[in-house]
Amino acid sequence: MLNPPSALSVIIPASNEEAWIGPCLMAVFASDPVPGGAEVIVVANGCRDRTAEFARRVAVPEGWEMTVLDLAEGSKPGALNAGEVVARGRILAWLDADCLVSPGVMAGLVAALASPRALYAGATPRIPRAKSWITRAYARFWQRLPFAQSTAPGYGLYATNPEGRARWGEFPRLISDDTFVRLQFEPEERVQIAAPYSWPMVEGFAALVRVRRRQDLGVRELAATCPGILEREGKASLGAGGLMRLAARDPLGFAAYAAVALAVRLRRGTTEFTRGR
Repeated sequence: MLNPPSALSVIIPASNEEAWIGPCLMAVFASDPVPGGAEVIVVANGCRDRTAEFARRVAVPEGWEMTVLDLAEGSKPGALNAGEVVARGRILAWLDADCLVSPGVMAGLVAALASPRALYAGATPRIPRAKSWITRAYARFWQRLPFAQSTAPGYGLYATNPEGRARWGEFPRLISDDTFVRLQFEPEERVQIAAPYSWPMVEGFAALVRVRRRQDLGVRELAATCPGILEREGKASLGAGGLMRLAARDPLGFAAYAAVALAVRLRRGTTEFTRGR
């Protein structure tokens, strides 16, 4: 007999995430109770480590169910689509395997998405203190930029109700799945709950350059594939004057951010997956 549908499905795509998947799942399972029940679907994809094995070791508490899929192909869009095939929740949330949610996140997302109108929701992101000074400086400046200050920016975690999910079909093979989903919604259709989650930035200059290059490529790819979609961004305009004011407040952070941006322009690189922003 099939299990009844749940209120929430949390889909976690995970590629070579054995160091992260355990803490990620334990944080999810420590969540406040979700009325109607909830499930987690871990989609290990293209892993060369023991991500799926480590996920299966995590104890599943009452009120939750877990499914672990182990796919040979390393593809985040493929993993997202495979997770949805088996998902039974009314609300769908997508969570990166390196994120840690606070106890109120999952129940808060379900409550925020109870409306019958199409909505997109996120929690409040927090970037933990990095080990390297360059990442600390970059992250400090980046968090003051309009995108990071916008409502439910969606990096690492986003969710929709059924009416919202009906706005697109399968996840396309795009780099920026989070931006693709967020921009299916107008700014007034995006909500952010106060409960925080932790989203780590990559460590070191070279890693920041790789990730920034990939993020920029993802935006260009999205603009080419979905003409006009970036017009829904709705973020505040910074302009040269605003950028200089931010730079004056944090010269070291601006220098780190500018150095990464310059390196992206000067270097060619891979489009392979890189964790974080």
